[in-house]
Amino acid sequence: MSHAHLTVTPWPTNIRLLKKERILEVEFDDGTLFRLTAEYLRVESPSAEVQGHGSSQKKIISGCQNVAINQIESVGNYAIRIHFNDNHSTGIYTWAYLYDLGRKNSENWSRYLIMLKSMGLAR
Repeated sequence: MSHAHLTVTPWPTNIRLLKKERILEVEFDDGTLFRLTAEYLRVESPSAEVQGHGSSQKKIISGCQNVAINQIESVGNYAIRIHFNDNHSTGIYTWAYLYDLGRKNSENWSRYLIMLKSMGLAR
């Protein structure tokens, strides 16, 4: 029986919170290193508050330009919970989700900025 088609989720080998720079550095076992800003992580939070209950319901969160991360907390061995300084802490960021956010960083960010602009909202 071949297991060649099993998708292996990249596993983080190092997660560093750079508090002053408001950046979360996540290094994965496939060698990729992502630097994710607090603002980006906040507006892409996997919480129901942001994601709604389906992609059509995703909410655009604005005014997060100065948001910072107070702390990160591990959830089992598969995710982290990020505590932001605006009291948001309901999002559970799985390894796969963090990897995806890193991979699609510029694409997601551009789309976010276009959405803000079209809605007349400020960062």
